[in-house]
Amino acid sequence: MTTTMMPDVTSNQIAVLRDQARMAHVVVRMGLDGVTHEESLIQPDPAGNCLNWVVGHLLAVYDNVLPLVGQQPVLPPAAQKRYDRGSQPIRDGSEALDIGELMAMWDESAKRYDAGLGALDPATLGSPAPFSPTGNPDETIGSLLSTIAFHQSYHTGQTGLLRRVVGKAGVIG
Repeated sequence: MTTTMMPDVTSNQIAVLRDQARMAHVVVRMGLDGVTHEESLIQPDPAGNCLNWVVGHLLAVYDNVLPLVGQQPVLPPAAQKRYDRGSQPIRDGSEALDIGELMAMWDESAKRYDAGLGALDPATLGSPAPFSPTGNPDETIGSLLSTIAFHQSYHTGQTGLLRRVVGKAGVIG
């Protein structure tokens, strides 16, 4: 993606980023309500990732940006690697963290991300980002946080579909 496709975030949009993150947190919470660890490991057919991987991946992505907003990551390093972008789908349950543990970390991660965004100096948004998942050579912290908001929303939507794959009723009408 190019810079023109990824608008920079301005200081008055920090509240929007916080609202998007809060909605993603609530929707993932709703989507995982009543899902057992065993159900979280059910793979969609013909391909894709299970609920367990998607929640772990959401955490791994937040862990990558928590330091940018002055917060500490929550996942253990080995788990970070297991759920990071490009990692293989979970085929063996022994590779997965317990879904209850993941959800507790999801809550903590959301809390830290919100606190970090709330304390973020708006001037920081224009600073160069230390990495760019889109390959944007002009990535700023603001544009990166905008991309993260989209990413988290994308995978949050997957949790609703995967909830149905494991046989649960939908939670958002």
